[in-house]
Amino acid sequence: MVSMKLFDSERRVIEAAERLATALGSDPNHTVAAAAMDTAGRIHEAVNVYHFTGGPCAELVVLGAAAAAGAGPLVTIAAAGDQGRGLIPPCGRCRQALLDLHPDVFVAVPTDDGPTLRPIRKLLPDTYFFPDADARRIVRFNKRYYDDIAAARKTSTVRYDDPIALGPAIFLFEDDEVHRTLKGTVTGVERHRLDRLTAEQARLDGFTTIEELKKGLQGHYPGLPSDAEVEFVTFTVEAPDAVQ
Repeated sequence: MVSMKLFDSERRVIEAAERLATALGSDPNHTVAAAAMDTAGRIHEAVNVYHFTGGPCAELVVLGAAAAAGAGPLVTIAAAGDQGRGLIPPCGRCRQALLDLHPDVFVAVPTDDGPTLRPIRKLLPDTYFFPDADARRIVRFNKRYYDDIAAARKTSTVRYDDPIALGPAIFLFEDDEVHRTLKGTVTGVERHRLDRLTAEQARLDGFTTIEELKKGLQGHYPGLPSDAEVEFVTFTVEAPDAVQ
């Protein structure tokens, strides 16, 4: 898999985990550090608690630390090992917990091309979903859409391989230095073939023609097949003074 370009905020999460891991020294009880960012841009840090009874991993401890700080849903998480081990991927138990409690979080993992981010669902495909998790959802947008979404000029989006759930969500604007968010509701999710989207759907998504929409999607999703199955997502948003 090709590494994706990281935003500065995402790099700060990785750097925070690696910096804390370096400070752990040789304590055998604390060998991994984790950092996680919430929708307000705050970074929460924690370390594991190694114990023969199955002490918690750093990722699980940082979930508790973030919850204690009133963080809400997490956007990005990273873990790093002591003794210069650097960035490490989460274990299976942590992946399941992250998927259930923070289903829209991006997880930093090491690759041959350097650190990259994966949606948690990509790290645990075909898995069981805990039905009572009651996780708060996040929908990501490019920061250039903030004004149009806040003013309800843009009320739809087309996504590929990016499942979005119906119901309330926090709308997150990526790479936004002030970490603006909006409170909204996903009202509809319809599956269509890309080559069967209509001109009306293109206009609702802010494009003049269907050709412009397809070009925009293929720019965002390189290699997108012309007959790909995409999701046409509609949403409403509350006024900006309802931002969380």
